[in-house]
Amino acid sequence: MATLTNAELLTALTGHRRPEAPSVGPGLRFAFYGRMSTSTYQDVHTSRAWQRAVSDELIDGIGSVVAEFFDVGVSRRWSWQDRPEAAALLAVAADPDRDFDAVVVGEYERAFHGDQFREVVARLNALGVEVWLPEAGGPVELGSPVHEALMVLLGAQAQREVARARQRVLAAMWSQTRLQGRFLGGRPPYGYRLVDGGVPYRV
Repeated sequence: MATLTNAELLTALTGHRRPEAPSVGPGLRFAFYGRMSTSTYQDVHTSRAWQRAVSDELIDGIGSVVAEFFDVGVSRRWSWQDRPEAAALLAVAADPDRDFDAVVVGEYERAFHGDQFREVVARLNALGVEVWLPEAGGPVELGSPVHEALMVLLGAQAQREVARARQRVLAAMWSQTRLQGRFLGGRPPYGYRLVDGGVPYRV
């Protein structure tokens, strides 16, 4: 059985097709937004590249990216106002002379957490800026029942991913300390002292 893409599924549910490219002019001008939580365990260039590739595929034939905003080392739990690049995007969007018409995001879970999406989209829409998501197959319509249900689902999924990552980290730390006897920093356990070289020994 063939698997439908997000765009095809949205078309089947709503009867709306993906917007066609404008017949006149260069098309829509997009600002790309992406995010990665850490530069220690992830490669910035690789993460940016795949998120940008997904975005470019979504807007292919519709327009092109003219500005990039990519946050590195910030959690998805942070509000957009607390993320340097996201805050800069919102500031530029508020400028009537901005050089983009819409914002395209490479992946929902990279950009939003919980109810952030509704707040950000409502703010950008009020400024005349659309938000495009691969999961929606194009621009998001806050008044659409299908999009509303999709956003609830994606928000819950993003929160679940954060909880899953936290549990994985805690389980790994427990294994290293209890099963491998490793000291991961912080206050030394009772009965231990720290010596030069960071090697604990029992007294």
